[in-house]
Amino acid sequence: MQHHTHTTTLQNLARITMGTFMVVAGTGHLTFVRHDFQAQVPDWIPLDKDSVVLQSGVVEIGLGLALLFWKSRRIEMGLGLAAFYALVFPGNIHQYTHHLSAFGLDTDAKRLGRLFFQPVLMGWALWSTGALKSLRSQRAARKRHE
Repeated sequence: MQHHTHTTTLQNLARITMGTFMVVAGTGHLTFVRHDFQAQVPDWIPLDKDSVVLQSGVVEIGLGLALLFWKSRRIEMGLGLAAFYALVFPGNIHQYTHHLSAFGLDTDAKRLGRLFFQPVLMGWALWSTGALKSLRSQRAARKRHE
């Protein structure tokens, strides 16, 4: 993995914004919106919903802090955060299919709209960290060597 992909000022601002959002969201998992996050834990997860919320909150805080401060590994953090968003996506589907209100998503239309935002978050994580550019560069290098 290329660790020194140049990112623009806009990408850096987007990464800082996302990192800050992740720290706040992770803190919310542990405190002020803990109950709302439980609505997103699918019933098929064989763990206590509150434990899942607490553990995912710790992961979010860690990823957020890494985005903010671990510059030499920002590409890996972007890939990790995109993977995290993919892993929690079933929770968004659960909230929609079970008609659960949380985070102001109190209609099926709002919950459905939230489903389309998850890929945006994944793209934001990849773009803002330079991971998308790094992946493209790696693919191009492989094609040149074929």
